[in-house]
Amino acid sequence: MDRVDKIIEQWNRERPDLDVSSMGLVGRFKQITQRLSLEMAKTFTEHGLNPANFDLLATLRRAGPPFALSPNDLIASTMVTSGTMTNRIDQLVKAGLVERIQNPNDRRSIVVSLTKKGFTMIEPTLKAQVATQNRLTSCLSEDESKKLNNLLRKLLMSLENQ
Repeated sequence: MDRVDKIIEQWNRERPDLDVSSMGLVGRFKQITQRLSLEMAKTFTEHGLNPANFDLLATLRRAGPPFALSPNDLIASTMVTSGTMTNRIDQLVKAGLVERIQNPNDRRSIVVSLTKKGFTMIEPTLKAQVATQNRLTSCLSEDESKKLNNLLRKLLMSLENQ
């Protein structure tokens, strides 16, 4: 039994009229998310980043050459507000990890691009992040991981369509 089982057991005892089985899923998602976030934050900190800065740098990196996106594309990819994105970009510009350059396809706008320093920083951080994620999920077999991933995809898609 884990902590969530104990909570469900208590609710079943106190309110047997309620079906609290979903509480197990939600409670475990919450605890897993907290633990995963903590472990990932440690990895980012070891590489001189925080989760928000890693997210922006990784988004530019996975965009492929020339590793540049418009601020609107970054907002869409990271699901943050424009004010939050502006602040993140400003921080990374000051650190020399990204730069704002004129959009080669539209001279009226800019794109945010990884600098050499940003690219050099994101590569080992990304490698460490993947290693951390692999370590954190290593208790699952390949088959279990695939099944869980499919179930989580189904749940996420359902939630996104509500």
